[in-house]
Amino acid sequence: MNPLDYLKENEAKSLEQLKDLLRIPSVSAQTAHKKDMESCAQWVADYLKKLDFKAEILDTGGHPVVFGEYHKSDDLPTILIYGHYDVQPADPLELWKTAPFDPIEENGYLIARGATDDKGQFFAHLKGAESYLKTAGSLPLNIKFMIEGEEEVQSENLPLFIEKNKDKLAADVVLVSDGSQFGIDLPAINYGLRGIAFVEVKVTGPDRDLHSGSYGGVIANPVNVLAKLIGQLHDDEGRIAIDGFYDNVYTSSDWEQNQLANLPFDADEYLATTGSPKYRGEKGFTPLEHTWIRPTLDCNGITGGYQGEGAKTIIPSWASTKITMRLVPDMRPDEICDKIEAYLKKICPDYVTLKVIKHGGGNPVQVPTDGPWLKAAAKAVKTAFGKDPFFTKEGGSIPVVETFSAVLGLDTLLIGFGQHDDNAHSPNERFLIKDFHRACQTSAALFDELSKVKV
Repeated sequence: MNPLDYLKENEAKSLEQLKDLLRIPSVSAQTAHKKDMESCAQWVADYLKKLDFKAEILDTGGHPVVFGEYHKSDDLPTILIYGHYDVQPADPLELWKTAPFDPIEENGYLIARGATDDKGQFFAHLKGAESYLKTAGSLPLNIKFMIEGEEEVQSENLPLFIEKNKDKLAADVVLVSDGSQFGIDLPAINYGLRGIAFVEVKVTGPDRDLHSGSYGGVIANPVNVLAKLIGQLHDDEGRIAIDGFYDNVYTSSDWEQNQLANLPFDADEYLATTGSPKYRGEKGFTPLEHTWIRPTLDCNGITGGYQGEGAKTIIPSWASTKITMRLVPDMRPDEICDKIEAYLKKICPDYVTLKVIKHGGGNPVQVPTDGPWLKAAAKAVKTAFGKDPFFTKEGGSIPVVETFSAVLGLDTLLIGFGQHDDNAHSPNERFLIKDFHRACQTSAALFDELSKVKV
């Protein structure tokens, strides 16, 4: 029996094992679930040990990392598989169809917290490894698993953990499955993520709130000034007005433009999902280009003045905003933070004081599109799904991927098996059962294809 046949024959058993994993309420954000976090880490470690992996639970200063290693030969590639066993809180409980940690099957879906984010997806790679060990008796390459417990609380301790364990985590490529396909029966491989830069801006006028009748018209209102500053961050055609902002923005390749053009994307349908009446973006670019290959600047919130019930006639002492900017190759967050600070100081009037707090961010990441890893992944996806995958990018940022690049020097394959409407982080989180099984098949096929890459 070959690995793919083994997975097919054991689909029912694999699903029940996943349900056992989903029954553990491993909510990293809540101290009441500390024991559950420990139990879940132990469950994953025990499963790896059953597969003849050397497995250990490693301290991070927070929730532990489960590390597993199977080494076959120094002459074969080594892949590092990342996932997370922690899940989001289940609240509000009243909106769930059933208890969030009591998995049910409904209309072809498995419904439970963690089903798609990320237990179902990383468990598929455990099953892929199992399929070889139960049939061939060994794996076709070297595999390391790093399954963390703090992804849902911003992985605070993970960068230092990776830095301290560089030798242990050494590999040739990273594999992450914690995302989505392009759509139903539309498998995709993600080859790039935007980076992010984050600043806070505070405008201060008087040293206290002032009576707007006594001082209005002679003392500047920081809320008004901040609103005008924000309004000058974009021009009338949607371009970011910061001096030098686009200096290092890369130009997309012909290959990338072809990938975008071939995607079955319905702009009207996409707009309808937002509830917005009309698109508004940088002139000359499509919605997919806006979200994948162009940089952005957005105010995430504004604070200042009185916002309670009724009226309070004041000139506020201060106003502030938080701003994030999504970055594309070859932009760097520290440079962009410096540029927005310089621009705001240039346009800010002298009757208020301005403070820009720069929080840095993360670099954009892009997997080489002409390298062997993407080609191997594409063959594996076609084996499992019966069709070629689309190559896509992600408008958001996954900091750990940038850490793998910066600290370990590794590219990351991002192969998500969920769907955008799987209700991750929401009540009734779900995972298409057929996609779970195809994820297991893809994993087994991927191990075979990656084992052929010359390193």
